[in-house]
Amino acid sequence: MAYRFAPMKTLKMDVWSDIACPWCYVGKRRLEAALAEFPHRDAVAITWHSFELDPSAPPVQPATPSYTERLAKKYGRSVAHAQGMIDNMTRVAAVDGLDLRFDRVRAGNTFDAHRLLHLAAAKGVQGTMKERLLRAYMTEGESIGEPEVLTRLATEVGLDEAEVRAMLASDAYSAEVRADESNARDIGINGVPFFAVADRYGVSGAQPAEVLLEVLTKAWDDLAAAPETAGEVCGPDGCA
Repeated sequence: MAYRFAPMKTLKMDVWSDIACPWCYVGKRRLEAALAEFPHRDAVAITWHSFELDPSAPPVQPATPSYTERLAKKYGRSVAHAQGMIDNMTRVAAVDGLDLRFDRVRAGNTFDAHRLLHLAAAKGVQGTMKERLLRAYMTEGESIGEPEVLTRLATEVGLDEAEVRAMLASDAYSAEVRADESNARDIGINGVPFFAVADRYGVSGAQPAEVLLEVLTKAWDDLAAAPETAGEVCGPDGCA
């Protein structure tokens, strides 16, 4: 007799974000708050996808101009206005439990950090690596465009130092990063964070936790309503 067991339902979530993105850090915290209220948290499978806000950035930006001055130039505003934007961002993030230190930020290219996240995904620690990189960049002032810094951060979350060094010295996972970015363009993503749930629902920006929870609940209800399917199996009486 052949027995069929219903597979455990999995709710797929894909998140595009960049490490050099304060709203992505806030969005991550709000997602965590939503998941804390979601009764099916253990069934949510999150994949963090690559998105570079400034692909042309050098590995490490020079100390001058300052972060505030670069922000002012980027948006065509005064330095005072840019500082106001930073102050507001800092206050908003604090409500979500984050200590953003723009006075410490050492801007730089995030491509290698995204490659590292793909390696971390292969080792089952992508979420932990993502959190470590965000905190290193946004709070601790780490220069995440530097291989030595990335290697140290990777070993802190349990990745093998020699494997990380070899990866960073090669072009490993470059294609995966480019594929993530190409997929983002195909979908029409032009800003991050962007949350895609069950390939059906999209949420753009660091929306409140309540919004993310509502989308998770809707996607789960859709999943629960879907008919069960069972693969082909074999038993003592033959295959079915």
